[in-house]
Amino acid sequence: MGARPPQNESSEPDVIEFGIAALAARLEETNIAYPVTDSELVTAIERTAIPVDSAGNTVELADALDQLPQSKFRSEADLLEQLHPVFEAERKKAGSSIMGQLRALLPF
Repeated sequence: MGARPPQNESSEPDVIEFGIAALAARLEETNIAYPVTDSELVTAIERTAIPVDSAGNTVELADALDQLPQSKFRSEADLLEQLHPVFEAERKKAGSSIMGQLRALLPF
């Protein structure tokens, strides 16, 4: 998923990636051969705190992978498909917290 950041005069990117889109972008930066295990993924990905929403909440990749019933993935598509519900649950959990609700109300 992605969200447009507030418009201002800076050289920031046009889109903030989070969830599966953020993980997919990080996977493109690595040299991973499939099939791959969860421990190989965590080792291969340099930044393992994956944003789950546009407010900056993150989940550690190892924690997300621990929520899955499998530890080996045949392909990137298989990995992303398995992780999608985990990232969605984390996004909803972050949004329903008191801090998440305050962030949603404030314009910064």
